[in-house]
Amino acid sequence: MTILITGASSGFGASLLSHLSSLGHTVIGTSRHPAADSPLLKLDVRDPENCRKVVSEVILKYGRIDILINNAGMGLGGAAELTTDEEFHLQMETNFFGTVNMCRAVLPTMRKFRSGKIVNFSSIAGRFAIPYQGPYSCSKFAINAYSQALALETRQFNIDVLLIEPGDFATGFTSSRINSQSTEDSPDYRESYLRTRKCFEHDETNGAKPDYLAKKVAKIIKSKHPKFHNVITPSFTQQLSVFLFTLLPARLSFAILRKFYSV
Repeated sequence: MTILITGASSGFGASLLSHLSSLGHTVIGTSRHPAADSPLLKLDVRDPENCRKVVSEVILKYGRIDILINNAGMGLGGAAELTTDEEFHLQMETNFFGTVNMCRAVLPTMRKFRSGKIVNFSSIAGRFAIPYQGPYSCSKFAINAYSQALALETRQFNIDVLLIEPGDFATGFTSSRINSQSTEDSPDYRESYLRTRKCFEHDETNGAKPDYLAKKVAKIIKSKHPKFHNVITPSFTQQLSVFLFTLLPARLSFAILRKFYSV
């Protein structure tokens, strides 16, 4: 199979590129800033024309794209109230519109062949919002809704659309997160924000290695009828949290989240 992965220079993307290649697939990775000697294609998912260009180049060389893995993304940390317009746009344009741009670019050829899989990376933060990661959670909730609509509309063309919803993993995501200076400077939010940030950064840096996720995703995309929702985390607590959040009343769920994240 020919597989195109966005955001393949590190973290989940790099692990997926390595593992799927080892299984004999033809895997093409992309990066916004690939190294000079890197085989990765240069791609900024925020640029629709760039997305169409890269997809066309891959199809011209390999004939088709069997699987698109939309992994590229970034995160913002800070109070939802104090997030600037520029920060919110950056978050949504990268995570959400980046996914939309790539789906739009690859779907015409998948419809032509009446087959394909689109794997969109969401997060458990797309199931319940994480305090002080409001914009990030918004982008993941949006990906979930878009993917669900897309799955319903494209099934008639034998195209599977599915979500990968990771918990906390030890990747470069923590160190690359953009933290809100206005929140750190706020006398009202500062103490709470720094306390909560310490919690989720601890969980991230002590999470599983991304190779764990890569092996899980390889099995999922091999499946003839993959599930739409795929929560991937070795943490039983996070698995249980996702399950319970769909059952518990909002007041109780919010109380648990405030306690867990020390808000």
